[in-house]
Amino acid sequence: MDSPVAPTSSPALPHSTEPNEAQPPAAQTELPIELRRPHGPRDPGDAWVEGERGRFWGRFGSAGLLVHDSAKGILLQHRALWSDQGGTWGLPGGALHQGEEAVHGALREAKEEAAVPPENVRVLFTSVFDVGYWSYTTVAVEVVDAFEPEISDPESLELQWVPVELVGDKELHPGFGAAWPVLRGRLLGLDAGTD
Repeated sequence: MDSPVAPTSSPALPHSTEPNEAQPPAAQTELPIELRRPHGPRDPGDAWVEGERGRFWGRFGSAGLLVHDSAKGILLQHRALWSDQGGTWGLPGGALHQGEEAVHGALREAKEEAAVPPENVRVLFTSVFDVGYWSYTTVAVEVVDAFEPEISDPESLELQWVPVELVGDKELHPGFGAAWPVLRGRLLGLDAGTD
């Protein structure tokens, strides 16, 4: 994983020529965490793909983890401002590595971004959005051993457990917002034993 500190775009600070003159702390020259990007591509899959249906992140596709805790709700990620659709709420997830299965990629990304322990969840179902040259897989899981998520890289402004009935009240990432009604129906159907 890359360092969470990225180069700043602030103007250069005056250089001191006096040996005893105080230098400003480095932290004052850095951007706030929500404005920092990770350094460059970390994997060949970290790239945009373009086609007739638009531009999408993840050369080998992408996946996200829909974490459902029956006592707390859905784990949502408030996306960093520098990210695509920054400032919206969505699922922890991201680009798949070459040859990586979507379930493994979603679990890996959620662990990297939100410290979701893979051993604390059980896969319920997957849902795939496919445009032909790119796909996104939502991996729905249920929490079997409670945990608290933690921001573990610069891709999140906030992580929050949101009751299922209130997820739609958030400003959702457009892709997740479009998929949420069907995903919610499947989750509720499982709870009712009808899926």
